[in-house]
Amino acid sequence: MPSHISRRSLIRGITAATAVATLATGITACGGDSEAAARTETAGTVTVGQLSNGAAEETELKVSEVKSISAELPAAVRRSGRLVIGVGALPSGSAPLNFVGSDQKTLTGSEPDFGRLVAAVLGLKPEIRNSTWENLFVGVDSGKVDVAFSNVTDTEERKKKYEFASYRQDNLAFEVLKKNTWKFDGGYQSLADKTVSVGSGTNQEKILLEWKAKLAKEGKKLTVKYFPDQNSINLALGSGRIDAFFGPNPSVAYRARQTADTPNPTRNAGTFSGAGETLQGLIAATAKKDSGLAEPLADAINYLIEHGQYAKWLAAYNLSNEAVAKSEVNPPGLPLDNS
Repeated sequence: MPSHISRRSLIRGITAATAVATLATGITACGGDSEAAARTETAGTVTVGQLSNGAAEETELKVSEVKSISAELPAAVRRSGRLVIGVGALPSGSAPLNFVGSDQKTLTGSEPDFGRLVAAVLGLKPEIRNSTWENLFVGVDSGKVDVAFSNVTDTEERKKKYEFASYRQDNLAFEVLKKNTWKFDGGYQSLADKTVSVGSGTNQEKILLEWKAKLAKEGKKLTVKYFPDQNSINLALGSGRIDAFFGPNPSVAYRARQTADTPNPTRNAGTFSGAGETLQGLIAATAKKDSGLAEPLADAINYLIEHGQYAKWLAAYNLSNEAVAKSEVNPPGLPLDNS
């Protein structure tokens, strides 16, 4: 989703911005960790977007084990026949990334769905474990979880304990009314004379305030406004009190889909790397360092990229603008002084 001074705040910001009551009521936990409901699917298929309550377009994808890739798995994982996937969605989830579905029990969203696709390539039964964000890493550390698929950003600090296989860009985005013709061109100069809302204490606020200071030095004005919740932001956007909202790209994508048939539909007016202008931030599958999982995970992801399932998964969740050309093992992450 620059200095991620508040990656936890960023992810929680997505939660606060996007969770709706019908999604939140179904998530429960025992001791901070819960087993997601099982799904039954036809052999050789994975259906993404099931029970998504409008967050995704349900799409059935053909995908089976690729034995040359599953052979790369650590012996213990291969013998177990399962891939334990950690998702840090408690307490309320964050659509479209991870949330309880319309059946009020099944964990759905782009992240667990992608974990299930990767597990299929590896010939393993996916076992989704939902927990709080903090307990997600406890699970990986303890070996209770094999890999986290939970919007985890690749950072140099985290590489001290974890290994990564990248699968999505970490982007921020500007949300505007669909009728608004303004586009963010990647440079802060395009924000001159605009009024933009942002979440307090988030990474995107830090970036926006830096741009505001730069514009001020050039004699130009950027007005930054704060609101207590997403409903207030939506009302301000609809009434024209703000020109745009700057937030995590997935939450902007979700609201664009949700508002499509309303009187004030919104759209994505442009993205910016969550790592700043000099580095493309990356979201990555996260396993314990030296677990031997990063290589087969990356190979499985690249198989999905090469054979089209990856693009269809992203499209189902309106996240095509976060596609990567290739999964990399431990690619450059946020530097130690910016993590």
